[in-house]
Order: sequence, then C-alpha cells, then structure tokens
Amino acid sequence: MNAIQKFTMVTCAALACGSGWGGEVKSLPKPVITGGMPVMDAINTRASGRLYDANKPVDDQTLSEVLWAAWGVNTQGKRTIPTARNQQNMKLYLLTPTGTWYYDGPKNCLEKVNDENLIPLTATQEFVKDAPVHLLYVAKDDQWGRCHVGSAYQNVYLYAASKGLGTVIRGLIDVDALTAKLGLTGGERVIAHQTVGWPEK
Repeated sequence: MNAIQKFTMVTCAALACGSGWGGEVKSLPKPVITGGMPVMDAINTRASGRLYDANKPVDDQTLSEVLWAAWGVNTQGKRTIPTARNQQNMKLYLLTPTGTWYYDGPKNCLEKVNDENLIPLTATQEFVKDAPVHLLYVAKDDQWGRCHVGSAYQNVYLYAASKGLGTVIRGLIDVDALTAKLGLTGGERVIAHQTVGWPEK
C-alpha cells in the first residue's frame, strides 16, 4: 500500500478550506520551510529519477512540502514561483488511485475533484506505476503558462534533491483525455505530469 492509498490527512471544513469544487476536503500538515540542503548544493545534486521504491510511501508531511514547493504560498504571502503579470493562474492536481485532488495553496489543503483513477492516462512508461505521488500541472496552453509550470516542477526537483527523493517531469501522457476528464475550459490544458517517490535501493 502506497502513501496515497494510506491517505490519512484530516478532513477540514469546506467553508474554511474549500476552493469551490464541492467535494471532500482534506487538510495538509503545515510545511516545514526552513533548513534543508543549501541551494547551490541542491542545484548541483538535482537529477531525474525514474526508479521508485513501490513499498515505501511518501508521508503526509513530505507530500505537503512537495506541494508547497510547487505552488504554495510563502511567509511573505507570495507564491513559491513567479508568474507573468502575477496572474497566478496555474493549477496543480494530485492524482491518486481513488480520485483526483485539487491543491489549494493559500489554504494548504486538497479538495477532491472526482473519484476517478486518472493515473493510467499518465502511465505510458512502466516505472510510473511504482511512483507514490503523481502531480498534474494545468495552465493556459501558451508561452507563459508553460513557463509557470517549468518554474513549479523545478522547485519540486530542488526540494527532492534536498530531501533525498526521486522525481521526473513527464510529457508522455494522454493530454487530451486528462484535459477532458478535468473539464478544463478557457484555454486551460494539462501541460505536464511529475512523479515523486523514494528512490529504489
């Protein structure tokens, strides 16, 4: 059983933590945003990792910090990545075997979007099935949307390097099907998928 199947985060009130999806809402542990590897060491150590220990879950605290690194809000009230014209219009989803969750960075919680397992739509490579964490990045399908996604997944790479996690950004996914399943409109589109997990020993 992986970390997503052992999802134990506490349900929080929709009025306090909801983003409008109307589904189940789960709070995340407060991310620890101090310490870790020096940034130059993290840049030097950063690498793509495709081999994960399928029997070692990613705990809720670490998951919270992965999500915060990608698209959270820092102590200055700013997003953890820059966005063009400060539009902050990227979206981040967490895919699990029991459903799809929307990450609400300002409220530090996840809201369930649907009960579907969308991971198979990303699993065009064998290693994907062993990854305990699946991030899906959504933005306007234009130059700046793709830049926003790039900033987010690079933050996850640097956090992973500091934490000893493996991660890789992926484009070999069924973008059209995922975009449709999420009901995206207004030019929004699934841009990329990122797997995260503890490296296989």
